[in-house]
Amino acid sequence: MKAAVEELAQEIPVTAACAALGFARSTLYRQRQQPIPKTESPQSPAHHRALSESERAQVLDILHSERFQDSPPRQVWATLLDEGEHFCSVSTMYRLLNEQGESQERRNQRTHPTYTRPELLATAPNQLWSWDITWLRGAQRLDYHYLYVILDVFSRYVVGWMVAEQESADLAQRLIAETCRKWAIQPGTLTLHADRGAPMTSKPVGQLLEDLGIGKSHSRPYTSNDNPFSEAQFKTMKYRPDYPDRFQDLNQVRGWAVPFFDWYNNQHRHSSLGLMTPAMVYFGQAAQITEQRAQVLQNAYERHPERFVKGMPQPPRLPKTVWINPPLPGETKTGASA
Repeated sequence: MKAAVEELAQEIPVTAACAALGFARSTLYRQRQQPIPKTESPQSPAHHRALSESERAQVLDILHSERFQDSPPRQVWATLLDEGEHFCSVSTMYRLLNEQGESQERRNQRTHPTYTRPELLATAPNQLWSWDITWLRGAQRLDYHYLYVILDVFSRYVVGWMVAEQESADLAQRLIAETCRKWAIQPGTLTLHADRGAPMTSKPVGQLLEDLGIGKSHSRPYTSNDNPFSEAQFKTMKYRPDYPDRFQDLNQVRGWAVPFFDWYNNQHRHSSLGLMTPAMVYFGQAAQITEQRAQVLQNAYERHPERFVKGMPQPPRLPKTVWINPPLPGETKTGASA
């Protein structure tokens, strides 16, 4: 068809020729612009300075040898040169390796371990705890105090805390042991989650958890979202209006922390807990409080139903499950269950 249009276009305009033969003008122009297939040119003879096939094979054998298989071509070239040998340039070595598909990194590289995404579930208090350490600025520059906090994930209740002048595995071990005794934690009922700080991954803490029958879980490196509840608690603390810019000493830290944790556990209402305090949830008062709220709302509805355009109001509900990294859609629940 294109040939017929081209022939007719010699006598009349292209637009008229395409219209007469029912051929799209855009198709004609597109076909005109298609590149002409290239014919393969005869292979040019090898350059007189190029390595022979035997020399190429010799260089590749050297690069593949046990001595140089992990060395980059620059180091191979320099080593051979110091030994009085020269076979080709560094760029030629790279070119030969590239032709073999071997131009990637040749040096031995450290392989980083694959860390599993933690998937932890809590359906009641004292099933899953999260703990972390935060720095509190001291009176002088580069002077810090350290606040250790253990949080019950299901209720957000702070079950244990401590202030110290240093990060220490021994101090962490002591806090965890005392907190478990305080709340009578039984072996096989609790998982303790933390990031990968030195005290968290220390042998004393790991041995303690094993002795107490407590499961151990860690965040992936550089992944703060794997420990979201402790991070959120620290943010709530440091954004309080009365949070000091600096603490003079541990006595001031303790003097501030005691009322803060009392407020956090007993007065601070979490939107993710149905607007209840951590203490209400931790001590099993949530169901009773929800019923009381429902009765109050029902009484208000009966007095003025016209004010509730969506019908009977319902109190916010406490979630039945709390996850650290819930399984993604389509995944099976392979994570540890607390």
